[in-house]
Amino acid sequence: MANKKILVVLGGNSREREISIKTGKACTAAIKRLGYKVEIFDPKQKSFFEIKKNKSNIIFNALHGEEGEDGYAQSFFEYSKIPYTHSGVISSMNAMNKLISKKIFIKNKIKTPLYEIIKKKNYNFLKRKKIIKTKRLKYPLVVKPNNEGSSIGVKICKNLISLKKNVETLLKTYNTLIVEQFIGGQEIQVAVLNGKALGAIELKPKRKFYDYKAKYLKSAKTDHIMPANIPTKKYNEVLKIAEKAHKILGCRGVTRSDFKFINKTFYLLEINTQPGMTDLSLVPEIASYKKISFEKLVQKLILDASLNK
Repeated sequence: MANKKILVVLGGNSREREISIKTGKACTAAIKRLGYKVEIFDPKQKSFFEIKKNKSNIIFNALHGEEGEDGYAQSFFEYSKIPYTHSGVISSMNAMNKLISKKIFIKNKIKTPLYEIIKKKNYNFLKRKKIIKTKRLKYPLVVKPNNEGSSIGVKICKNLISLKKNVETLLKTYNTLIVEQFIGGQEIQVAVLNGKALGAIELKPKRKFYDYKAKYLKSAKTDHIMPANIPTKKYNEVLKIAEKAHKILGCRGVTRSDFKFINKTFYLLEINTQPGMTDLSLVPEIASYKKISFEKLVQKLILDASLNK
């Protein structure tokens, strides 16, 4: 074990850089406690092409967001021929792209909120207004970037004026947006490790919804209920749905699936192939409830590292 060198890739250039650094530092400390040699690599400071020169035995991917969980970094890991943790190129790309993942969910009979797509290149608000009506979408609506994580850019719109304002603001930064039906009810998130669900946690944010601040700031005081306060039969059902989502997208290592539960029905919002591993993160909390320590969780990810996935 002591002879193995692990390269923790963290930071990067995405809007989730700060969270990635926290994840990376926590995992680096755990890897050292496990007895491995460890180095860190920040793609903001060095080119991905430099990874190959590092001569590490395993890459631990601690990146979040754009270039970290959309297949971009994974393609460099494959090019470097160094086994790496978490999901591969295609599964990462498909999970990060909300439009693609929604189509895959629907094809496999997994419920997800009704949606419409808006593209910058052909945006016409009057036409979009008509399409939203024909799709039976009713306010409130959620508008969010197609390729973003940690609830960055997510806006809840109660009327047409709010929708128009938020769409036009987001289109200044993003090329593709998803407008979907807002689903109320309970916020349920499920961790899946190596294809098997670890458990489901319920979140009760003090804020309007489980946004970036609710996820990462202790001051937001989001309540975490583990296990989720739902009937046993439904609890087992959501674990199976998360396992199915993990499998149909071809994911590896750990994923976290985000659900809304209302009227005895689960709606899968998205699946995260690079879930956070900070002191407020949900996957370590769920794992801890199953008597899996942070070090053991990191070890399981390292042991699953591979190529050609």
